[in-house]
Amino acid sequence: MNYVKTTGALKEYSQVGVHSGVAAATPHRLIQMLMEGALGKIAGAKGAMGRGDVPAKGAQISWAISIIDGLRMSLDMEAGGEIADNLNRLYDYMTRRLLEANLKNEGAYLDEVANLLKEIKSAWDSIPAEIKNAHANNSPEPPSTVASAKG
Repeated sequence: MNYVKTTGALKEYSQVGVHSGVAAATPHRLIQMLMEGALGKIAGAKGAMGRGDVPAKGAQISWAISIIDGLRMSLDMEAGGEIADNLNRLYDYMTRRLLEANLKNEGAYLDEVANLLKEIKSAWDSIPAEIKNAHANNSPEPPSTVASAKG
């Protein structure tokens, strides 16, 4: 079998799993998936940077910025209060650092953003199951005690 055809088929097959996962995901899980995706793109950018692959680095960073913008847009500024405001500013900072990482070819900036995002994800992952489940059963939006995503 042709490598290009096999790779293309595997990529298409994996997209079916991603689309199915998104369709069945709770709002809480969707935010987790966005964070995981951003971390993956940042890691991809770091790898491309190490290989000197400028186009791939730029594409991975652009994708990470788009995902972080999605996280930012999902914040419920009214219900989330100070937490949402702080996350909004932090996501803005991450976006600026990713742009700087791309322009200056600076891997340390990528690491900084990845570490910040891991910290946020760790807090998000630690939300008790009863809160996640109550939300999934009762409302299309996460509880107002957390900076939340709009459904």
